[in-house]
Amino acid sequence: MTTYSIHDLEPQLAANRRYWCGWAGADPETDLPIYRTDVPHPLLNAVLRVRDRPLDEAITEARKHLTGSHWGWWVGADSDEGTAEGLLERGAEQIADMPIMAVDATTVAEVEAPTGLRIGLAVDPSELREYVEAYAGPLGIPGDRGLVVDRELNFAYPDVLRLAGTIDGRTVGTCTLSLGTDIGALYCIATDPDFRRRGIATALTLEALRLTRESGRRIVTLQASSEGEPVYRQIGFETVARYRLYQLPE
Repeated sequence: MTTYSIHDLEPQLAANRRYWCGWAGADPETDLPIYRTDVPHPLLNAVLRVRDRPLDEAITEARKHLTGSHWGWWVGADSDEGTAEGLLERGAEQIADMPIMAVDATTVAEVEAPTGLRIGLAVDPSELREYVEAYAGPLGIPGDRGLVVDRELNFAYPDVLRLAGTIDGRTVGTCTLSLGTDIGALYCIATDPDFRRRGIATALTLEALRLTRESGRRIVTLQASSEGEPVYRQIGFETVARYRLYQLPE
């Protein structure tokens, strides 16, 4: 397995493309990777990059696949130079600016988990329904969660681990670990609002780092929200780049 540092950006971008394309069985390595779940959230229907293609042609192709869904357009270091500016010139609105953060998991110290917290894998349909219900609200996914559960159950890649944190049998925290590439990548890190500020997200993230080390990998990447960024920074994550997310007018 290739050894990377936290400043090797391409494997982090590749891990992100693979994870999000896994929601819809799309190809993450095309010049215009597009995935659609029909879940009404701009992270769950999107373009992940455009590379070596005229932007107007890419927009036409994206609209053909995504119109009718609530969709977004990721812009990171793997997109053509000028993509963000081109989208803005065509009426797009920037809706998110997310730091890409990374850590060498072998350098992170273990911390005792909060009292009463148990961490296990959510695997079967009933566990996955609880898992989705736990992260959907904090992550702003509206409406019926049945479609989200169905997409999780039919995820395209088997190398995704869903860590559920439970207290007294109730799922109060989530963290998805993708091991589909040579690095670990974290998603859906969320805590029930009634259980915040107890170290649950930290404990779940640390367990994901332990599993990454156990798999023989060292580097772990994630995209942070404004609420999560200080938590990850305290663990040892550093900001190495940024993603911006845009929405085009219909």
